Amino acid sequence: MEFGYSDKILRVNLSNDKISVEHPEEKFYRKYIGGEGFVAYYLLKELKPNIDPLGPENKLVFATGPITGVSIAGAGRNSVGAKSPLTNGFGEAEVGGYWGPELKRAGFDAIIIEGKAKSPIFIWIKNENVEIRDASLIWGKTTGEAQQIIKNELDDKLVHISQIGPGGEHLVRYACVINDLRSAAGRTGMGAVMGSKNLKAVVVRGNKRPKVANKEKLRELRDSFSNNYLKNYKEYYSYGTGGGVMEMFATIGNLPTRNFKAGGTNRAKTLDPKINKEEINLKMETCFACPIKCKKVVQIKEPWVVDPIYGGPEYETLAAFGSNCGIYDLKAVCKANELCNKYSIDTISTGMNISFAMECFENNILNESDTGGIVLKFGNSQAMIQMIEKIAKREGLGDILAEGVKRAAEKIQNGAQEFAIHVKGQELPMHEPRFKQGLGLGYTISPTGAEHMHNLHDTAIASEGSIANFKTLGILTPLQLDDLSAKKVRALIYQMNWCALVNALVMCYFVPWNPFELTEVVRAVTGWNTSTFELMKVGERIMNMTRIFNLREGFTSDDDRLPDRFFQPHTSGALAETSIDLEKFSEAKNIYYEMMGWDKNGVPSKIKLDELDISWANSF
Repeated sequence: MEFGYSDKILRVNLSNDKISVEHPEEKFYRKYIGGEGFVAYYLLKELKPNIDPLGPENKLVFATGPITGVSIAGAGRNSVGAKSPLTNGFGEAEVGGYWGPELKRAGFDAIIIEGKAKSPIFIWIKNENVEIRDASLIWGKTTGEAQQIIKNELDDKLVHISQIGPGGEHLVRYACVINDLRSAAGRTGMGAVMGSKNLKAVVVRGNKRPKVANKEKLRELRDSFSNNYLKNYKEYYSYGTGGGVMEMFATIGNLPTRNFKAGGTNRAKTLDPKINKEEINLKMETCFACPIKCKKVVQIKEPWVVDPIYGGPEYETLAAFGSNCGIYDLKAVCKANELCNKYSIDTISTGMNISFAMECFENNILNESDTGGIVLKFGNSQAMIQMIEKIAKREGLGDILAEGVKRAAEKIQNGAQEFAIHVKGQELPMHEPRFKQGLGLGYTISPTGAEHMHNLHDTAIASEGSIANFKTLGILTPLQLDDLSAKKVRALIYQMNWCALVNALVMCYFVPWNPFELTEVVRAVTGWNTSTFELMKVGERIMNMTRIFNLREGFTSDDDRLPDRFFQPHTSGALAETSIDLEKFSEAKNIYYEMMGWDKNGVPSKIKLDELDISWANSF
């Protein structure tokens, strides 16, 4: 192919140091696109069922998409995938910054990493030249320390580095992969898979700009975005995610508080980066070629020192370490974010594991002898900071919490399971399913466990003013937040399929291309005579492939469930009389299965797989 791709997939076997390059046919790219599509294909095609996700049989896939590295808003991302050590199912996460475009410019569309190195190594890629290098001197270093050592060794300050810190090395099951210190492929434990392979980093440098089929059309689309959309991003541009919304989310009940048990308070405004910009010396930076510039950078000198090289907390982090831990100290949350990026652990899961432990402590299931003397109560910011260190280093109670709330609760026992808030083993992100009930159903169906990114946020279709982009998918009438009718399920399906496509293209969700516009972007880049229909089918294909992967690994429809907590109201606040109706929720799940062409157990039919041209995947 001449446009959008390099036609090169790099394969590196760390067990025998074998390096090879594959050249897929165009139909492969067109069927699976890139990103999550490549991950789903290779995991389903090449992994044996029931392997240990932390064993050498697992494969780690870094993947770009056709638009990665093209100078257009949202094209700075890449995907990382493997069998998840957190859920034991399909694992995948996306990450922004500059690393993905740099891999594309180095001449590769994806990397498949196999086996396990005998000792710590890093992979060095420069314009299609690939080396496996010793990393023994940087093993055990934080991400910041390792980055400096690598740049000095290579004598190149312009390399881009995707790496793990001690959290990944210690196999924390929700360890993440960090790009250039500030951007995280945060969910499903991909950093632990890197650590299990003795792989410290993948370092890239390239100067081959991706070719596009229609430069004039791409320029027109870029200008249209600047003229029509950018003016609506002033809040993101100035404060990033979470700016100006924390108090409002608390008021309406959408801000998780005290492990999703309580309603919000007016203290939430103390976590708002818009209100407290000067307190944390907030500045903004961007990802590759993106004018939105929504990435926070903070610097604090007291009472904790927070290094700006690690960026700053986005909404998920503000809520996970803030209100969800009963903490309303923005500086403490900024320190928590810095530590997670230094150690390469997911801020969402880390915050949720600490809030789980806090609730266990306050219910006398854990005590100070379990915590090493730490008074692990809601609101104790010092205790929260201490527990992050212990989790990353697997010390004391941190060793148990490093397993994730599902495994931790099973080990702690004595009623701890009631406080373990997860779906399929992955902790919930910071959006309240009692408030957005279609989102709650999406959590249960998600192939990676609870996930807010490839999901429907009900607020997006709750009013005439917000529904505009959904009208291109045929969702023409607003639906209430607690609606769980067939109409809501249809919207959820269309949105999840669309998000799977966006994950395959590896485009940023915060760039609001509607389906028609994004189709035009793909056509301009690749030169394909593609359509929105074809692209939506790619998303549906991915949703079915990931479903089959999980079924093969032993998941059943019983795993498509929310924790019992969400079928009860908040103990205070706006949702004190609001919960999810279990009967309606169960019926909505059955409707989802039927609309997807799955049987009553959530298994895709052979006819559906034939229709999607993936009958080969029916191997479970």
